[in-house]
Amino acid sequence: MESATMMKHVMAVLMMMTAMIVDALDTNSVFDPCSDTKIQRWDGFTFGVVFSSKESFFFNQTQLSPCDRRLSLLGNKAQLAVFRPKVDEISLLTINSTTFNPNMVGGYMVAFAGRQYAARSVPVFISDNINTVTTFTLVLEFQKGTLQNLYWKKFGCKFCQKDAVVCLNKTDCAVPTSRCKNHGGQVHCSLGIRLTFSGTDKNDNVLNSWYEVDRLRQDSLNILKLT
Repeated sequence: MESATMMKHVMAVLMMMTAMIVDALDTNSVFDPCSDTKIQRWDGFTFGVVFSSKESFFFNQTQLSPCDRRLSLLGNKAQLAVFRPKVDEISLLTINSTTFNPNMVGGYMVAFAGRQYAARSVPVFISDNINTVTTFTLVLEFQKGTLQNLYWKKFGCKFCQKDAVVCLNKTDCAVPTSRCKNHGGQVHCSLGIRLTFSGTDKNDNVLNSWYEVDRLRQDSLNILKLT
């Protein structure tokens, strides 16, 4: 009995030490997506995704960062999601909410972070009354640890799942919106963002996760050609 109790105590101490080590790897103390920071590999990095209409991301025909107060995002009932992935890990980001419906707030999204460089992606289509795109790939590009750009990557429709029966603009796999569960259908149309990194951190270490995803995609295409 004493041995079992001692083992439980040792395991608890080891778990606490592991948690402390993991936390120690994160040197980034900035949690606000509208603040600037420099990162290194394995840091946490906070960025946001705003869901709204395409027009709401522009002021005088110029796209601005969602952090810019000149945008009237609140007046357009925009919705915000904030994520903190680990730098240079491939992550799958999802939104677990029964009330989230991008179609109701305009059907587009923009990823963003930082104030000085005001880095933001282009608005990308998610959903309207006809079609819904559920899978996206986002690349965060850094130079010496500072975020420079956010890119949505398109892979075409060769690997569309069976539920995605629509190919939009020869780039996006989509599901007819009427088939989505939040519109009375049977298909789970929850949003998924595959996140990757490229560039260099503040120590000039190369961030490789985007290249890993791209290499896997190329290997899959080569296998498809051989079958």
